Amino acid sequence: MTDATLDPKEMIARLIAFPTVSSRSNLDLIDWVEERLTGLGARCRRTANAEGTKANLFASIGPDIPGGIVLSGHSDVVPVEGQTWSSDPFTLTERDGRLYGRGTADMKSFLAIALALAPEFAARPLRRPIHLAFSYDEEVGCLGVGRLIEDMTANLPLPDLAIIGEPTDMRLVTGHKAIHAFRTSITGRPAHSSQPHRGAGAIFAAGRMIEKLWQLGQEKRQETDPRFEPPWTTVQVGTIEGGTALNILPGACSFVWEYRSLPSEDATDIHRRMEAFAQEEVLPALREFAPEADIVTEPIAAVPPLRPEREGAAEALVRRLTGANESRMVAFTTEGGLFQQAGLSTVVCGPGSIDQAHQPDEFIELSQVEACTAFLRRLADWACEVE
Repeated sequence: MTDATLDPKEMIARLIAFPTVSSRSNLDLIDWVEERLTGLGARCRRTANAEGTKANLFASIGPDIPGGIVLSGHSDVVPVEGQTWSSDPFTLTERDGRLYGRGTADMKSFLAIALALAPEFAARPLRRPIHLAFSYDEEVGCLGVGRLIEDMTANLPLPDLAIIGEPTDMRLVTGHKAIHAFRTSITGRPAHSSQPHRGAGAIFAAGRMIEKLWQLGQEKRQETDPRFEPPWTTVQVGTIEGGTALNILPGACSFVWEYRSLPSEDATDIHRRMEAFAQEEVLPALREFAPEADIVTEPIAAVPPLRPEREGAAEALVRRLTGANESRMVAFTTEGGLFQQAGLSTVVCGPGSIDQAHQPDEFIELSQVEACTAFLRRLADWACEVE
């Protein structure tokens, strides 16, 4: 096997070189990683999307028994189009104690460090297995990891713990918000703008619904949890499309929206209230002159929150390995809630800053790479201990 002794920085460079933007396949990266891990004796399993163009990889090192820990991260990255970079985003560049490249912070560095240390894991007398999980399509709604988790729970000895290596500056995160995303499509009827009684303007209807979302967002600001920043459920409209010309009533309009709810809230509340508003308030007016008009809202993504665990085993382990005296909550969403729903005690802890995620000239501090490397070596010591 080639490149058997890549150090963490070299491994980050290797993973960054795979341009695994969510709109593309990640199979080249998964093939390369699987070959390395199989060569170390790891037990590897793939789960793919329906088209076979993307795959998750779950690799186990150590004894084939229940328990142990999953080190999990996503292999996909966000696009670079429209961003101004000082260097090639898919070629790792080192400047002033920082490593620049797409995915350095979010979140290939965590995966690369774990992969670079895999030969050390494989050489240790592990009493608990260490599992490496590489998922696809996290950036577009955590769409891939569900297949990995289903396969893991159905066909493998169940691990006890999971660490999601999203960028937290190596600080312990025990909770995060949920995210629910939707596309609302409004069908009206086109007509000359001088004859609104012969049609139905879809953009006006969309405007009413977007105003309602704004109102709900303002209402949610009254229900706060000071552990989060911002401390309330947030509501956002991301894109809107519709209309053909100034003098034509728009026959169609669609917009994409999301809300990120606090773990303590009913995650279905905003969706239910928007459906009721559409059916009871907006649609009757839209159908006044166009009985065929319609409003359809389809889910794009639904990712559960990570809920703080009382006396959580993963939290206790990470506190021990990092020396952390406190934990925190974050507003961004990870795959952690899905692992938690599967029965694994789960936390988020990884190198780099979320402030760099999705940004041009994304970077990670070399000090964060070093801290994560030391952390994972201490984790390997723990995995060698007698329970």
